[in-house]
Amino acid sequence: MRLTLVCRATASSRNHHSGVLFCLGMFSRQHRKARVLFALSDMLLTALAFEAAYQTRALMHLEHTFFIVVPIKALILGFALAAWVIIGLWLGVYDKLNSGDPRIILGDSFRQCAYGSICLVIFQYLLRLDLSRPFLALFASYSWIFLFVFRLTAGRLVGVIRREFGALHYVMLVGLGARAHRLGEALERSAQYGIRLVGFIADEPAIESEMTLSRAYPIYPLAQITTLLRQHVIDEIIFAVDSARLSDLEEVFLLCDEEGVRTRIAVDFFPHVNSDMYLERLAFTPLLTFSAAPHDEIRLLAKRAIDLALAAAALIVLSPFMLLVALAIKSTSRGPAVFKQLRCGLNGRQFVFYKFRSMCENAEAMRATVQHMSTRSTAMKIPDDPRLTFIGRFLRKFSIDEWPQLWNVLKGDMSLVGPRPAVPHEVEQYKRWQRRRLRMRPGLTCLWALAGRDNVDFEEWMKMDMQYIDTWSLGLDWKILLLTIPRVLTGKGAH
Repeated sequence: MRLTLVCRATASSRNHHSGVLFCLGMFSRQHRKARVLFALSDMLLTALAFEAAYQTRALMHLEHTFFIVVPIKALILGFALAAWVIIGLWLGVYDKLNSGDPRIILGDSFRQCAYGSICLVIFQYLLRLDLSRPFLALFASYSWIFLFVFRLTAGRLVGVIRREFGALHYVMLVGLGARAHRLGEALERSAQYGIRLVGFIADEPAIESEMTLSRAYPIYPLAQITTLLRQHVIDEIIFAVDSARLSDLEEVFLLCDEEGVRTRIAVDFFPHVNSDMYLERLAFTPLLTFSAAPHDEIRLLAKRAIDLALAAAALIVLSPFMLLVALAIKSTSRGPAVFKQLRCGLNGRQFVFYKFRSMCENAEAMRATVQHMSTRSTAMKIPDDPRLTFIGRFLRKFSIDEWPQLWNVLKGDMSLVGPRPAVPHEVEQYKRWQRRRLRMRPGLTCLWALAGRDNVDFEEWMKMDMQYIDTWSLGLDWKILLLTIPRVLTGKGAH
């Protein structure tokens, strides 16, 4: 069983104070509930827009009579609801509704409805439903208006959510040092979530009787904790003390456990560690775990399932074309059609990497003679590489040479999205911070592919890989995949 700690650091918050990180993690559940409610409201408003468009079109005296039988109507509506919500999640609309900025709300609502309408047009075309164009236009317009008007007043809904899901929660802090001071300030900023800081408990004898933040809070001696729990409403106690003091507070933890009071420990003993922290158990021993890469087994399993499904489908569809490419390579230059090379995968595991050969047969032997032409010192990249064959330039421009790596994805050596696999001698030259990119399964594409592919310098490439690892989600994978397609089709950024 896994018990997740309150502190989860993200790429944008690595250097913030631990108290702020604590607060952000503490309210992630309320944020998830708000996203669910916003998504449900989108479904309701989209359904209303659909019915309004249907009734409006039925009342319009146009040349063709408009009518949709109930089963088809239910199918179209169900698809529209799913498309609108999925696109909203993909665009991150539900994370920005609390901003209240009309321009952001207007733009997000327009993009969501536009993309949704395009999906609906494609859907009805594939099923040969031949829906009325005025109806589709009305539906897109109504849904945009309904969503925009509702979201302008979404701040009130956020307030309701916070009142319902964040009822007043009384917290006390144990400790008087800088760590406790930072946490106290973070808790004060959380008042909008229903958090109320009651006061401080001195873990050691204190001279002061009050701790002053935005206002003064009483300081109680540790010996009074039993009385405090009985005379005051205290939902939670947070321990912000030095790690050396924790063993001395075992009796206090036991008391809180017996009273049923939730306790938390501010785990910021290693302030410069970038990892996510969570608690696990091995038999009866609790283990504080630091993870510098995604560790959610369920989401990683879903990522692997998506990789298998899409890679298998792509290989089936592309197999006739791959045969033609292989024949073209063999007929225009000497050597095998498929190039094999040893690459570094997850956590440094080495595997055989496949791609269509785009260079002359003895390209590896010529490496030393062209090394000086490289624009990168670590990962060699040569514009207009003289070793490229005529057909190889075309294959590289449109990333056709990467198609055989779908087999690597099927085998589990690679993923569709992830840091590109490096050759072992390049990994040996990595700086220490760059080695963390090995903690994610390598992929066919990643953030660097969207920023310019071959035009991205090595240092920026590494930073983008770190950004991907720190912010990874299934939604990010889909976004990268979808945005990579036009890049590959146009050959933009490839040398």
